[in-house]
Amino acid sequence: MARTGQAGTMGTSVFLCLLIILLTRGSPAVCAGDNSSASHSTASTAEKPVLLHNVADAEAFISGAEVAVIGFFQEPNCSEAAQFRLTAGRIPEVPFGLSTSRAVLSHYGVEANTLTLFRMVDNQRKDLDMNNNDIDAEKMTRFIRINELRLVTEYTPSTAIGVMQSSFQLHLLLVTDKTSPKYPEQMRRYREAAELFKGKILFILVDINLKSNERTVSFFKLKKSQLPALAIFNGPDEEQDVLTLDEVSVERVQDFCNGFIERMEKGEDEPEEKTLNEEL
Repeated sequence: MARTGQAGTMGTSVFLCLLIILLTRGSPAVCAGDNSSASHSTASTAEKPVLLHNVADAEAFISGAEVAVIGFFQEPNCSEAAQFRLTAGRIPEVPFGLSTSRAVLSHYGVEANTLTLFRMVDNQRKDLDMNNNDIDAEKMTRFIRINELRLVTEYTPSTAIGVMQSSFQLHLLLVTDKTSPKYPEQMRRYREAAELFKGKILFILVDINLKSNERTVSFFKLKKSQLPALAIFNGPDEEQDVLTLDEVSVERVQDFCNGFIERMEKGEDEPEEKTLNEEL
């Protein structure tokens, strides 16, 4: 069952900030590198970061992952590189590369020690200048957690900031229970649907078991008995829609997104038609 509405007349940034406030209230660790999927153990860095000797190495490294991080350094043994290696050990699920090649740095327009995150979902890169003496492993971890948007991004206090700062105007949320035995299949189908809208809609996963998500779920007037559910909203005009599901399927997700996009486009055409009729 679908439910359509508007969030009001507040601006896009205000609306997204509201979601972040709802998400992070009571979570003092917000943006401090805290992430439910992250490992904070001192993982072995024997294979991380990968040394990138030339441009071909770097391009292959970036294209091989949804999110890839490269540290560009003038010298391999500088203090910033040491902090970068420490950060790599803290985030085992993200591939880290390191290059001191002048050709590689020049190719990517880097002139100073820089941490760069490359992400496939919107073909964007995010740079962190590491020449500032205040940049350490904690701040590098925070930077990565904020900006690691993926084909399907899990909504957490850290990623909420990156969601707000992304170039996507359309956001689709799958609100579900990650502990459910149906979850693996739900995610497989949701990711398959996300491939169809790559670069157009940011697909987000909201796990109801994460306490910080409770207010976000209630914001869309959803109850646990109604899950799984899809919630979509368009930033510029605050239009939103909610669809409760018996099961997640590629077809249902695709139809829901296409229907919402069609209604948006129709709404944009109506003022033009009205003006034309008035002129006639």
